[in-house]
Formats: sequence, structure tokens, C-alpha cells
Amino acid sequence: MLQAEPHFAEVFASPKARMATAEEVVSSMEQHGVDTSVVLGTNWCSPERSREANDYLLESAARHRGRLVAFCGLPPRGTEAMSLEVERCAAGGARGMGELRPDVMGLDMSDETATTPLAEALERHRLILLLHTSEPVGHPYPGKAGLTPEAVYPFLLLHPNLTVVCAHWGGGLPFYALMPEVARALERTYFDTSASPFLYRPQIYSHAIQMVGEAKVLFGSDFPLMPQHRPLSEIRSLSLPQRVEHLVLGGNATKLLGL
Repeated sequence: MLQAEPHFAEVFASPKARMATAEEVVSSMEQHGVDTSVVLGTNWCSPERSREANDYLLESAARHRGRLVAFCGLPPRGTEAMSLEVERCAAGGARGMGELRPDVMGLDMSDETATTPLAEALERHRLILLLHTSEPVGHPYPGKAGLTPEAVYPFLLLHPNLTVVCAHWGGGLPFYALMPEVARALERTYFDTSASPFLYRPQIYSHAIQMVGEAKVLFGSDFPLMPQHRPLSEIRSLSLPQRVEHLVLGGNATKLLGL
């Protein structure tokens, strides 16, 4: 399978790489006081593997209703296949799609013709799109390749009504929210904190909140890449105002996901 799935191999070929079952996620949540988690898979080159992984996510979310929220993957085929899988996953209870890596799917995010059917299907079912965004600078790591701010921005301009979450702080995109025209384009865009301790110093929280607003930051751990208690402890050590900490650690996500 590693030969057939180069992206999977890039991240998981190392014996140190970890994956988690739904039961392991819930067990860790109980250990660290996490009420609800968004669960998602990786990007697959095989449409069959993508569908199988989505079935597992949907079944797990149904089995742990109220604890797990499924975001399903998109198949690496044409826009019609993507739209059909959005329809299927929405019917199965998904709240979003992603984490999307367009390089794995062969999708040009700046191509309006290619992305419009997908965006329309997502909007029709009020689903959130989670993008794998990464920094154009800094240290390399497995799976870093993704959407840089330069690549994300045209997509956001093309689809202003689509709700988007940019993983890993958007690869630095919040900085550009200080530009008025970019701030307008980010009206329906949110940023999660997944893997933050691997990427930034803790000051990133206060800086990002100042740039995009406290309502746009969503707690994420990237479990099992790191245990949930590590980013939780980091946030709680920052002496953020209690109201802001509450929003980051769940208030924003509760509202966004309609929980």
C-alpha cells in the first residue's frame, strides 16, 4: 500500500508514526477532559480507500454520538465524484470535509471551473471545508507540503460563501488579515491550532487573536501526533482572559459546528 499511496507513506512509513482508532481517541479525551473531538483521516490516492476511510469515520461518529464529529475525505477524481461523495457523507452525518490536500487530489485550487462544483455541494449541505495549510518557510517535516497562504487566498476569493477552516494556523495567513482586503476575504475563514507546539512559540495565540479575532481561533491537537494535554497545557499557561480561553477551547467550535 505504501507504493500505491505516496502521501500516506510520506507521513506513516516511519516506525515512529502513529495512528489512532476511534476508541483510542475517546479514551484520550476522557483522560484529558476533552468533551468533543473532530475526527478526520488522511488523503488517499485511491477512491476506494477514501470511501472506506469515510465509512469508518461516519460509523465511529454515530457510535460515539456527541463525542466525535466526522469530517470526511474527498476522493482524488473529477469534480463530479467529489460532489457525489460530499452528498453521501452529508447524508451519513458528516459536519465537514477534509483535511484536504489538493496536491494529492490533483486539484488546482485557483481553478474556478474545478472548484465550483465542490464548493456548491459543500454550501448546499452547510458543510465546512478543512484545508491542510502549511508554512512557506521554516523547518521541513513529513506531510508539510500543502497550501501556503499564497495558494489559499485565490480559493477564498472565488468562494466567499464557503465556510473554511485552515489547519495549522493557516500557514501564517492570519498575519495578512492586517490588510483590509484580506480581512474581508477571511470573513468565513477560521484557523485551528493543530500541531502548534511543533511550529510556533506560544505567543502565536495572542498574536493571531489580535490579527483575526478571538472568534476565529479553534483548538486542535493533531492527536495522535501529540497528546491532547500538551497543547491544552500550553494554552492554559498563557493567562488569556477566561472568556477568550473558553472560546478557543470550545466555544468557537461549538458555535461553528452547531453542537
